Amino acid sequence: MENTKQAAAPLASADGGNKRGLLIIGLLIAMLFAALDGTIVGTAMPTIIREMGGLELMAWLTTAYMLTSTTIVPIAGKLADLLGRKLVYVSGIMIFILGSALCGLAGNIEQLIIFRAIQGLGGGIMMPMAMIIIGDLFTGKQRAKWQGVFAAVFGLSSVLGPQVGGWIVDAWNWRWVFYINLPVGVLAAVFIAISLSGKKAEGRVKFDWAGISTMVVGVVSLLLGLSLGGSEFDWLSWQIIGLFALAIVSLIWFVRIESRTEEPILPVKLFRDRTFTMINGIGFFMSLGMFGAIMFVPLFMQWIVGISASESGTVMMPMMISMMIFSVVGGQVVYKIGVRLQLAIGMIIVAIAFFLLTTLDASTAKLTASSFMVVLGIGIGLVMPLLTLVLQESYPKSQLGVVTSSSTFFRQIGGTFGMTLLGAVMNMQSSSHLKDRLVPLLGQLPEDAKAFADQTSATVASNPQAIYSTLLDPKMLTQFPKELTDKMVPVVKSTLIDSLHTVFWVGLVFILIGTALTLLLRNVKLVQQTKEDKNADGAEPQLNHM
Repeated sequence: MENTKQAAAPLASADGGNKRGLLIIGLLIAMLFAALDGTIVGTAMPTIIREMGGLELMAWLTTAYMLTSTTIVPIAGKLADLLGRKLVYVSGIMIFILGSALCGLAGNIEQLIIFRAIQGLGGGIMMPMAMIIIGDLFTGKQRAKWQGVFAAVFGLSSVLGPQVGGWIVDAWNWRWVFYINLPVGVLAAVFIAISLSGKKAEGRVKFDWAGISTMVVGVVSLLLGLSLGGSEFDWLSWQIIGLFALAIVSLIWFVRIESRTEEPILPVKLFRDRTFTMINGIGFFMSLGMFGAIMFVPLFMQWIVGISASESGTVMMPMMISMMIFSVVGGQVVYKIGVRLQLAIGMIIVAIAFFLLTTLDASTAKLTASSFMVVLGIGIGLVMPLLTLVLQESYPKSQLGVVTSSSTFFRQIGGTFGMTLLGAVMNMQSSSHLKDRLVPLLGQLPEDAKAFADQTSATVASNPQAIYSTLLDPKMLTQFPKELTDKMVPVVKSTLIDSLHTVFWVGLVFILIGTALTLLLRNVKLVQQTKEDKNADGAEPQLNHM
């Protein structure tokens, strides 16, 4: 087996503090803008579609970025171990900058989708790299503190993204949503390039091309199937079944390759370790359930409670704020109560939050909903930073890139599964309830409303959410007779409430599975020394002293 042990080197004391500060600033800037890009573009989409057209392709502006950014994560982690952090990270930033520039120059929607995929490659490289480098720089409490800070920055991007995107579109135009990444990206690249060393693995570097190829085909096929199923194609269509079959065959082949190759992208033997499997399982199920709240609580507040889209964003903000605070606090508390107990407490709090969400109804006040989101944010904040920290503390520096990127990868896959599965639950429940409650009511409408009744009945089965967006939108309701809306709106509201309650119950099941996994986790001992106190295990030197 090739030698992948990193050459040890002490941190210089003369300018180490300055170099480290510059590096951390660069990491924070890069992470903030890579994370922002996942939410900032959504605000600009209506303007982009209005200018370019291509409404039927709008979803691909998000899907293209998700496909490439998720797929590249484990590859980036392994390359960071083989080629060194500096080369991989700066390359990722430059790809992100290139993709952003091309997005701003796009002449049509098809070009913009392709360029978003390029941008996603850069973003997918950047996202795990900050955590990997923090793992290199620090150990113990310092590592926990900074993991919490970076998790908080990631949460902050979810709060800032829509507001920043709206401000940019209003003040300039949608192209600046992408152009703004250029100067910021260059600044981050400069900071990182001058303060991060270029050390890489010793010996001949071997790339796992067969593993990379089969993993890319498997993951992309899986994500495409999840993204297109139920929307573009029926779940039982040959296209979706074919994509899932290709994903299964490719991933099985990938596992066989990884068990035999010298430098695997994702070593199969890692899954024999209970810590690795349980931690990634917890991250997967938490992300799977968590997206139920992120996706559907704003929808509930807009269509049931009747507040505006911007006001529904303020309901979500307390979750992000509490998550940010407890991400930092949790990184310190874990040394007093231990990893397993804190993960269990955090997951139980998330479960309590989901139970509270099942009590939402038409009379729920905005303050009450916000308080539920605070509880959810506390639980997520206690759990999220530990998922990376535990893996970094459990493995040698030579595997830091692989194990750190695996944590990001499984959370992203969990989020994708969550959006798909919970969306499917929402649609199935809505179709069933609307068929039982609304369709009979439509049959009682007078003859002059028969065309409307027939069209609405057809929509119940094919696109139930269109019923909600039509009959629960105050502006749309003005187009219908009041006696008609007085009959239909209460039925549609009760259907939506019941459907969302089912979604939250299903999300709660996923969270409880993740909670059960914490009980199977063996105790992980976290050391309290910083890297200045303990620079062992052949750590890659991270500060570039010129």
